[in-house]
Amino acid sequence: MAHKPHTPLLDRVTTPADIKRFSDAELEELAHELRAETIASVSQTGGHLGAGLGVVELTVALHAVFDAPRDKIVWDVSHQAYPHKILTGRRARMTTIRQKDGLSGFTKRSESPYDPFGAGHSSTSISAALGFAMARELGGVCDTGAGDAIAVIGDGAMSAGMAYEAMNNAGHLGKRLIVILNDNEMSIAPPTGAMSSYLSRLYAEAPFQDLKAAAKGAVSLLPPPFREGAKRAKEVLKTMTIGGTLFEELGFDYIGPIDGHDLHHLLPILRTVKARATGPILIHAVTTKGKGYAPAEGSPDKGHARAKFDVATGEQKKAPSNAPAYTKVFARELTRIASEDSRVCAVTAAMPDGTGLDLMAERYPDRVFDVGIAEQHGVTFSAGLAAGGMKPFCAMYSTFLQRGYDQIVHDVAIQRLPVRFAIDRAGLVGADGATHAGSYDISFMANLPGMVVMAAADEAELKHMVATAAAHDEGPIAFRYPRGEGTGVEMPEKGEVLEIGKGRMIREGSGAAILSFGTRLSEVMDACERLSARGIHPTVADARFAKPLDRDLILKLAAEHEALITIEEGAVGGFGSHVAQLLADEGVFDHGLKFRSMVLPDTFIDHASPADMYASAGLDAAKIEEKVLTTLGVDLLSRKA
Repeated sequence: MAHKPHTPLLDRVTTPADIKRFSDAELEELAHELRAETIASVSQTGGHLGAGLGVVELTVALHAVFDAPRDKIVWDVSHQAYPHKILTGRRARMTTIRQKDGLSGFTKRSESPYDPFGAGHSSTSISAALGFAMARELGGVCDTGAGDAIAVIGDGAMSAGMAYEAMNNAGHLGKRLIVILNDNEMSIAPPTGAMSSYLSRLYAEAPFQDLKAAAKGAVSLLPPPFREGAKRAKEVLKTMTIGGTLFEELGFDYIGPIDGHDLHHLLPILRTVKARATGPILIHAVTTKGKGYAPAEGSPDKGHARAKFDVATGEQKKAPSNAPAYTKVFARELTRIASEDSRVCAVTAAMPDGTGLDLMAERYPDRVFDVGIAEQHGVTFSAGLAAGGMKPFCAMYSTFLQRGYDQIVHDVAIQRLPVRFAIDRAGLVGADGATHAGSYDISFMANLPGMVVMAAADEAELKHMVATAAAHDEGPIAFRYPRGEGTGVEMPEKGEVLEIGKGRMIREGSGAAILSFGTRLSEVMDACERLSARGIHPTVADARFAKPLDRDLILKLAAEHEALITIEEGAVGGFGSHVAQLLADEGVFDHGLKFRSMVLPDTFIDHASPADMYASAGLDAAKIEEKVLTTLGVDLLSRKA
C-alpha cells in the first residue's frame, strides 16, 4: 500500500480478541491508527470513506467491549463497515474491496463470521438484530453462539418507517437489545461534550435501573451555560409523542447524547450496558462523518463515496469522459421541461445528488421533494401529487424502488395515476454488487396493467424518454437508464415526444433479427461487426418499449427472419417474456421461428466492473455473437480468426 501509515498497535490485531488485551489508552491510539489505515486503504481502491471515518472510535469500542462473533454487531447499510473489516481479519484484503473476486463494499455473511447479517440497503439493522435477540431467547442454534444483538444505525436510516416498525416490536417484546443511533447530522455539538462527560460518569456508577431517572435529572445538574444546549439536544428527539422522547414511548431506555468520538465516554457506557441491560436500550452517539480527514469533512457529502484519491490533497482520480452521465442527461432535460411547465415536480428518497435532482432543486426548490429514506411514502406521495393535478417524476434507483412496489401497484397502477418513474442505476452497476443491481424493474413494472415501460438505448434516447414521460397523462409511465456515462452519441437540443409503444429500426439485414431493449444495443452493434466477417448481417431493432410492445415491429421481424433474439439488462420475466407471450398468442411458433431471449442469469452476480459483470452474465458482444451463430446453426469451431 502506497504511503502506508505507521500502525504498531493495529499490526498486532488479527481478530477482535486481540483488542481486549489493550489498555484504554492503547485503544485510543488504536483508533488513530485505524483511521489512518482506512484513509490509506480507500485512497488506493476508492469506495465509501466518510461513513467509516465517523465510526472509528465506535468500532474500536464495540469490539473491545463485546465478544464478536458470539455477539452480533449488525451495521445498518454497512457503508461504515470498512474499519470493522480491518479489525476482523480482512486487513490484508482491503486492497481488493469492491473489485472482482475481492471483498464486498458491504457486510456479507459469506465473507466473514464477523458479518452476522448482510446489508446494502438502509434501515434493516434493528429488525435483524431483534431477530437475533429473539433467536437467542428461543434457543436458536448458531455456529458462532448466541450472545448480545447490537444494531448500529445512522440518523438518516432512522428516517425510514421500517426502523420504527422494528423498534415498536422490540419495545413490545421487551427483550435485551442494544441499538446505537449513530447521529452525524443533528447540530448539538456544543453541549454534547459536557453532557456526555456527566452521563458517562453517571452511567458507570449508578445501578442500571436508575439510569433512566437519573438521566432525566441530568440537565439541572449541568453548569448554567450548558443547560440550554442540553435542553435543545433532548428537544431534537421529541417527536410524535407528548411527555417523552419517541424512543422511550416505544419502550426503549434512552442514553445520550454522548460523544461518539471520545472513548472515555463510549467505553464505560458500553461496558455498563453490557453488564446491566435487561430490555431494549438505545444509545445516542453524536459523530462527524469524515471525522479526522479534512478533505472528507469539508466535502458536501462528507466524503461518502470516493474514487481513488491523493491522501495529501484529497483530490480524486477520476478518468475523463467525453460523454455525459445518464443521470445528468435526465436531470438537465427534466429541469428544462420544468422551466416550461410549472406542474412538473420531482420526488426522491434521500438521493437528490445521486438522482441528479439537486440540479433541478437549485432552480425550483419548491418543486423538488426529498422524502428521506422512505421509498414507500415517496411513491404514494407522488401518487397524491398526480391526483392533485401535478406532473410528478418519482426518481429512484431501481434497487431502491423495489421497496415501494406495493405502493406502485395499489396507489399508482390501480388508480391509473400519471406518476413518471425515472429508474436510475438500471442493470448491473459494478462495485456495489448484487444489493444495488437494477435487475428486476422490467419484470415488476411491465407486469402491471396500464404501465408504460421504456428503456433508453443511449443518452439521446433518454432525453426523448424524459420528454415522453412529461407529455404522458393517461396513466403511469416508467423509463430506465444505467449508471455511468453515455455512449457519446450526438445530443438533440431537447427531447422529442415518442409515440407510445413504437420501436425503431437500426439496421436492415437477413437471417436473424436482434431486438434490443436498453443499452445493450451498443454491444449488439459490436457483435454485428464481428458477425459481418462471417458474412452474417443480422437485422437490428431498438424496442424502446417493453410495455406496450410494438406488435407490428415484432411480428414483422418474426415473419421475415429465421431467428429472433431479444436482449435486455434485466431478469427472466421481463421484456423477452412479453415478446414470447405475444409470439405464442399469434401462433408464430407454429411456423418454425427460432426464438431466443438473452437475459440476466437466475443468480445474484457479485461485484466487479460492469464490463466483467455483463461478461459473466453472458450479455456482452462475444456472447451475443455466439447466440446468433448457435441459433442459426453455425459451427462455432469454424469461426474465422
